[in-house]
Amino acid sequence: MGSRASVGLILVAVTGFLCSSDAYVFAVGGKDGWVRQPSEGYNQWAGRYRFQINDSLLFKYKKGADSVLVVTKDGYASCNTKSPLVSLTDGDSLFTFKRSGPFFFISGNPENCNNGQKLIVVVLAPRTKAPTPQPPSSPPPAIPPMSPPGGHMPPPPPSGMVPPPGVPSPASPPAEPGTNPSGSNPVGPQAPAPSPSFAQKGSSCSGAMVLGFSGLVKIEPLLVGVTRFVCTRIH
Repeated sequence: MGSRASVGLILVAVTGFLCSSDAYVFAVGGKDGWVRQPSEGYNQWAGRYRFQINDSLLFKYKKGADSVLVVTKDGYASCNTKSPLVSLTDGDSLFTFKRSGPFFFISGNPENCNNGQKLIVVVLAPRTKAPTPQPPSSPPPAIPPMSPPGGHMPPPPPSGMVPPPGVPSPASPPAEPGTNPSGSNPVGPQAPAPSPSFAQKGSSCSGAMVLGFSGLVKIEPLLVGVTRFVCTRIH
């Protein structure tokens, strides 16, 4: 059972990476592993992959003969092995990324580091979903025109018609007290028409209409306020 497990780990290292539930495990250096003189430079190897948070690096090396140190940028440039951030020494080391940004790895042997056994990995920041655009707001409803109190305005009367009393004409403003709307001089009150009377027999009928006639005056109403005088001769 133990030999089968070892073979499984070797197969994972050869394939380069192993897919987990939501992350990947990358075997550093491929089939060469973590060695002094790999067939492909480690940074060149890392440039072929995209690393994200929760991905892991698998370092395969000979235990006791080498190690993996996680250092700062300055420690990477100078191959400083004195104050590493993380030290891995078990020969089958797994390092998991918990944040985005650059990570710097060097060999625990300064001579190996100076010969190129070091690695830079840049972990990508998680992608954020773009906000869903909001639907355009509907325009406000149009306000209907205000109607005068009591309903619609009455249409103007036809030409030549006189509006009834109490309703002002829409064509002209109401006249001021003491003035004539037509603009002519005010007309004084007319003298009342003389009351008709019955003439005696043989007398002439009063008024121009009955001039030259003698007899009895007959009054016939035609319209309200209008009276026709008819002279009837008395024989």
